[in-house]
Amino acid sequence: MSIHARKLVLIEEFLKIQDVSIIEELESVMNKERNIQVTDNFKPMSLTSFQEMIDRAKADSDAGRVITHQALKIKVKTWQ
Repeated sequence: MSIHARKLVLIEEFLKIQDVSIIEELESVMNKERNIQVTDNFKPMSLTSFQEMIDRAKADSDAGRVITHQALKIKVKTWQ
């Protein structure tokens, strides 16, 4: 059975659940799995990379390649 078909079967079974505690338990399992995946994909930055990032940010600031908080807020509103 394909993963798509398995998902559809799971959805159909989920829709039949009437017990809130079962839904809460399923939500808990899904949240734990999501957190594990995020943690597994997280790779800490090396100290050298971090320092290089700081140096680039300082150079950008010194060269005037920055945007104010207010200007950024206005720009973000146009993204919607």
